[in-house]
Amino acid sequence: MKLFKINENDTVAVAVEPLKKGETVAVAGESITLLSDVPAGHKVALKSVRNGENVLKYAYPIGRAKTDIQKGEHIHTHNLKSNLSDLLEYKYQPNFAEVKPQPTRTFMGYRRKNGVGIRNEVWIVPTVGCVGAIASEIEKKAQAYKTDRIDGIYAYHHPYGCSQLGGDMENTLKYLAGLINHPNAAGVLVVGLGCENGNIAELQKVLGSWDETRVRFLCCQDEEDEVARGVEIAKELCSLADSFMREECPASELIIGLKCGGSDGFSGITANPLLGAFSDKLIGMGGSTVLTEVPEMFGAETILMNRCRTENEFNKTVVLINNFKKYFMRYGEKVDENPSPGNKEGGITTLEDKSLGCVQKGGTAPVEDVLAYAQPVAKKGLSLLQAPGNDLVASNALAVSGAQLILFTTGRGTPFGCPVPTVKVSSNTALATKKKNWIDFNAGVLLENVSMETVADELFETVLKIASGEVTVKSEALDKHELAIFKDGVTL
Repeated sequence: MKLFKINENDTVAVAVEPLKKGETVAVAGESITLLSDVPAGHKVALKSVRNGENVLKYAYPIGRAKTDIQKGEHIHTHNLKSNLSDLLEYKYQPNFAEVKPQPTRTFMGYRRKNGVGIRNEVWIVPTVGCVGAIASEIEKKAQAYKTDRIDGIYAYHHPYGCSQLGGDMENTLKYLAGLINHPNAAGVLVVGLGCENGNIAELQKVLGSWDETRVRFLCCQDEEDEVARGVEIAKELCSLADSFMREECPASELIIGLKCGGSDGFSGITANPLLGAFSDKLIGMGGSTVLTEVPEMFGAETILMNRCRTENEFNKTVVLINNFKKYFMRYGEKVDENPSPGNKEGGITTLEDKSLGCVQKGGTAPVEDVLAYAQPVAKKGLSLLQAPGNDLVASNALAVSGAQLILFTTGRGTPFGCPVPTVKVSSNTALATKKKNWIDFNAGVLLENVSMETVADELFETVLKIASGEVTVKSEALDKHELAIFKDGVTL
């Protein structure tokens, strides 16, 4: 197979391998003679398209022709442009079905008062960037108290917590509260400076109630030797962490974040639909998944809106989409200022092209809830989360909303990690082969006549093993100390 047609109504097909001008290729029962070279992952016109006419992929428009396009011609940024515009009005037209119930599966997790974790770690969380070095020093000296039952002791860093106003300060506090409450941490030491806007007292207001044996606070300006005191507290938290044992938990306790980055022309054919199949399978067991990257819903938002279980969720999704467009517009930016250079090189042409591939990570399940930034997951099933497309910011947002693990698809590759295990799923076999130190799972086999059901089952088994601590995620071997918090506004 050299060309892949996704939907019978599509007017383009995707090159599975590099194709040469003059080559004749069979696709969907007809022959196409190529009028130009076509890189792997890029699109070929299956019919002639007039200037101004829509081009269909995934059975939806991905943009309109900027010039007349001939059958067999390479379609990309030189001859296709986005249809996206500013704010739109929407009508709720529900179109969803329940996912198929699945037999219950289990994993070995850590039951805590604040939920089920899949890692047993001790975290040191600074309220403000000024004390990042102190947190690191405490982490370094606390390693003496790490036991075999503790997966790691981590001090996190960020530059915020002071000189922020309004929504930015609120986002930082909500983010830190979500991190502190995360069940992958057996114990958390919160380190503050004392004079910052987001001081410990302000953070506690957002945090609400907390388990005083699990969450401890240290104000550096109140201590003669803040590092010594911090290490003393960390020792106590390590003792607490050492008391936890893994126990059998149903898959319904899992919350999995769904994210893509460094996408290519295969992402919407292999890796993203694979995550959709995984999502449906987990939700069929009573579990939860979270889909974010709001700008990468633009152009595909009606698919999600019409899958909202109720009109209330539909209305919240409309606000989610239009508020993010307003965010772009406040800064004079175009709402279609995407995809990235790497996306384009990999074959993605317009934001609609990207978005229609991206939303497939959410499978077919109804949308049960729509969450504000850093809002905890509250309902079983599929939730949408407010966050940008930026890989680090969005993955962190998924973590602080409660995801114990993130499935991250990529066609270009990326090594980053975040506070929770971030499992990299490649869209193509070439990437999985080249970057074995980055990629955890290869979805590229879906282009090699392996069935979606088979690969989805394999991914599900892999996730259960990771959740049980049996598999080392590649990104966990790299540095995951840096936090990425969403910022929009003035810094004093």
